[in-house]
Parts: sequence; structure tokens; C-alpha cells
Amino acid sequence: ILASQHYETFLERIRDFPVTIGVLSRFSTLKQQKETLADLAKGLIDIVIGTHRLLSEDVKFRDLGLLIVDEEQRFGVKHKEKLKKMRLNVDILSMSATPIPRTLHMSLLGVRELSNIESPPRNRLPILTEIIQWEDDLISRAISNELRRDGQVFFVHNRVETIEAIKSMLEKTVPQARIAIAHGQMPERKLEKVMHAFKEKQYDVLVATMIIENGLDIPSTNTIIINNADKFGLSQLYQLRGRVGRSEVQAYAYLIAPHPGKLTDIAMKRLNVIEEFTELGSGFKLALRDLEIRGAGNLLGHQQSGFINSVGFEMYIRILNEAIEDLKGEFLPESHRIHKPATETKLDIDSDMFFPENYIENANERLGFYHKLLYCENLDQLEDVKSELEDRFGRIPEKAQILIAANALKIEAGKFFVSRIIMKKNSLKIYFVIEKIEPRELEKLNFERIVKSTSLMNVQFEQKEELILKATVKGLGIIDRLDALRVLFSNLENDDSASISA
Repeated sequence: ILASQHYETFLERIRDFPVTIGVLSRFSTLKQQKETLADLAKGLIDIVIGTHRLLSEDVKFRDLGLLIVDEEQRFGVKHKEKLKKMRLNVDILSMSATPIPRTLHMSLLGVRELSNIESPPRNRLPILTEIIQWEDDLISRAISNELRRDGQVFFVHNRVETIEAIKSMLEKTVPQARIAIAHGQMPERKLEKVMHAFKEKQYDVLVATMIIENGLDIPSTNTIIINNADKFGLSQLYQLRGRVGRSEVQAYAYLIAPHPGKLTDIAMKRLNVIEEFTELGSGFKLALRDLEIRGAGNLLGHQQSGFINSVGFEMYIRILNEAIEDLKGEFLPESHRIHKPATETKLDIDSDMFFPENYIENANERLGFYHKLLYCENLDQLEDVKSELEDRFGRIPEKAQILIAANALKIEAGKFFVSRIIMKKNSLKIYFVIEKIEPRELEKLNFERIVKSTSLMNVQFEQKEELILKATVKGLGIIDRLDALRVLFSNLENDDSASISA
């Protein structure tokens, strides 16, 4: 549907130029597709607009120069790998109001260049968005209000097997409305006919699945009702809402969801975010929030979201930054290069550590400060970040203090070949890696000094694949415990006779 719409738009805008335009989609007959493919191979078509059909093996270009990917979030990793094979000498422009976390992360890291269009079309108004529970009266009122101003309505129900029942229910609720159905399992010609009829205002309400998600431009449709909104992803909700409000008329979006008590935390978070970001051009901010909720994905594999556990997310980002700059031939400042400590230390504590949203409200700024913490190679740099936080945002909340204290401990512990620290309830375990350590470095692991320098209770060592220090710790809060351990390692490095209470 979107390909056909783009085709009509291109024909209209380029009609006065000597440019030939073709289209490839399942709306094209086999004969039309064969003719288009033959003309493409001969170079008789200048611009071809199509669906994933353009990625098929039988599509050949005489001299492809530019590839524009609209609604980039709709393409999977395999599709993008196919696109890469086309791009040896091809410029690629990918467009999306809501890039997937992995793509957004690649842009933030500099793997891909990013341009952000924030200016909305003239006279556009923000879409008023409301989360509601199913009520016949409310739905009837929303549809009737739109019909009274000679508008149309999208009703999204993403279950083909029950879509007819929803249509029947709406016919009883709003008997004056002319209602049609559209979904991807319909025959091509029937679907094309229904969409054309709706665009020509022969129907008032279109009950549809996610088939209407991307790019449809029907200015007369300014109310959308999304059933079971809690089942949709954040970018899907944003894209669906974007199907209305495409003129100077005030648009409304109603998200039907169960009572908040029946929703999962993530579903509730998604709905709150979509309700919060109603201003025009907020897709980038919303995508940043999606990145925080879902994780950054895996550039080396197929995961579109989630974290990279094989090398550790922090080290992965730093290695990737350095590799990108080297490939670009650009100089990466020494402060941004990896100065790997003796050992990368992982910390496992029974407490959350993060920057709360009410402390750093802007999602992009929060990401920036997480990155700053990653680049801290010593305590002085960490103290600079802490001072900047206090200067810009005021007193640091407890969860953020824990995050900073944890990073300080990891910096100091890494110098002593500590691979992991587990601190839960009254139990403490410190794992030392002693394999492949030079003899002169092994002197740092003078465990007698470690025992003498602390009053940790019940200290004992256990030798397995790694050397493990076990201890029982009583009293003190989590921040004080982290600080105490950090000072312990710092004192071991600087003063043999140092002592500390913990």
C-alpha cells in the first residue's frame, strides 16, 4: 500500500521531468513485474519504488547509484545484509521516525551518520493521546465526534481471526458509520480496492491490522483507536499514531489497554512513554527511550535489541569506538583510548544503580553520562564526572551514588587482578585471576597484607580455577561498603601499612 502511495506521489511531483518511474509490489501483476524487471536491467527505468520485492534474486540494476530505505525499522537483519551486498558503490539513505535500538546505537557511536529532522510541516498540531479501558460509550463518542466533522477513523485490531467480530461490534455501537476491513491476508485486488475506497471516503471507519502502520497518508483520517495497545512495541505505537494528524485538523489517538494493575511493568512503561511524547518530531526522543528500555542490540549478530554479553557491554563500546576512529583514519584522544587495567572487574551487588529519570530528565543526556563513566580510567576522572553532575543537576540521588561508587571500586580492583566481586547481604567474595601473571606482578597479590589491612570478619581464601577471598561483612550501607573496598585496594597500592575498617 505504501509503495503504491509513494509511486503516485512520485508520478505527481516528477511529471514535468524526463524521468521514468517503476513500481514493484504484490499489487503489480506478474506481467507488470516482468516488464519492470526487464526495463530495470536495461536501464530504462530511472527510479523504482518497491517493497521487499526489490531484494529478490531476479532484480538486476544496470547502474544503481542511490538506495533510499523508507521505514527502516521494518527491515530485519537478513534484509539489511542483502542491502549491504548492493552497496559497494551505492549511497544509502535510511529513514525512520523510530529507529530500532541497534540502528540508533550505531548512529550514536558514529558507525552510521545521523541527521535529525525536527521541524514539522507547517500548521501541524500535536496528536492528543489518551490511554483508556474498553467502554462502548467512549468508543462510540470518539467515532461519532470524528464523523460529525466529516472525518474518518482508523480502528486497529491486530487479530485477523477476530477482526470480523470487532466490525460487528462497532456496527452495533455506531450504526451510522460505514465500516470496512483491511488486513494482510486479504487477496491483493480486494485489499487494493478497499484501501482506494477508504481513501475516496466511501467508508467512515477502517478496521485494520498493523498493515496500516507505515507511511499511509490520508489527511481526512484524524482519529485512531488502537485495541490491545499493551501488545504493541513502542515504535509500533508511535508509527500507528502517526497515521493521523497529517493535516491542519486536531487529531486524537485512543490506546485501549487493560486496567493498569493487569499490565506488565514494561507494557505500562511503553504506554506512559507514548502518552508523554505527543509533541511533533518526538520520534527520536522516543527511540532513545526505547533504547534504554530494550538495550542496544548486537552489531556482530542478529539481535535487534538486548546487550552484548560475550565481551561485556562497557568494554564492547570502548573497543568499538576505537576501531571506528581507526577505520576513519581519525585520531582518537588519549583520554578516549582504552587503558585496560590488569583485569576487567565485574561487580555483582544486590542493589540497582542508575541515573533516575527525575534527576536527568533528558534521555540523551543520561546516555551521555553513562558513556562518560565508561571512559573514566582513574579516580580523578570519575571525580570530574561527579562534580559535573552536582553542578548541573544538584545533589546526586542514592542510585546514582551507588553507580559512581561501583565504578570507583572497579577501577581500583582491576589493578589487583580482580575479575569479579560479589557482595550480597552479609557475604563478600572477591575473585582473583592468578594465571598468566608475571612474577613481579604477583607480588601485588600479597594476601597477608590484604588480611592485615582490613577488619573484614571471617576472611578466608579458597583456591579453585581462581583464587577466592571470602568474608562476612556486617553493618554499613551499600555505598559505604563499596567505598571501603575501594579504599582497601587503593591503600594496598600506596601504603603497605595502611589499614581500614569495613
